[in-house]
Amino acid sequence: MIEITESAARVITRQLAKSDRPQGGLRIAVKAGGCSGFSYQFAWDDAARETDQVFEGAGGAKVFVDPRSLALLDGTVLDFEEHNLLATSFTLKNPHAKSTCGCGESFSA
Repeated sequence: MIEITESAARVITRQLAKSDRPQGGLRIAVKAGGCSGFSYQFAWDDAARETDQVFEGAGGAKVFVDPRSLALLDGTVLDFEEHNLLATSFTLKNPHAKSTCGCGESFSA
């Protein structure tokens, strides 16, 4: 399961409305690589794929996750943080991450 915070859900629905993808969602995947072994990838997608797990947050915000990635993301909380006017980002609180690198985009499991 992926938990989507209110803040993340607002951003997802706002971005999908801007890009005219009302049925779409945010795709989160885990790929081998990065400085710690695995890296997160985010992409906007028009629809879920047949094998995806779909998680829904407030306002109908959807997150799509493929089965391989879900094994490393199950139990994760997706949030959106506004650090300042120039720095905003989705963040993942992943219980499977044993360590992360300084960039925050890769982890080891």
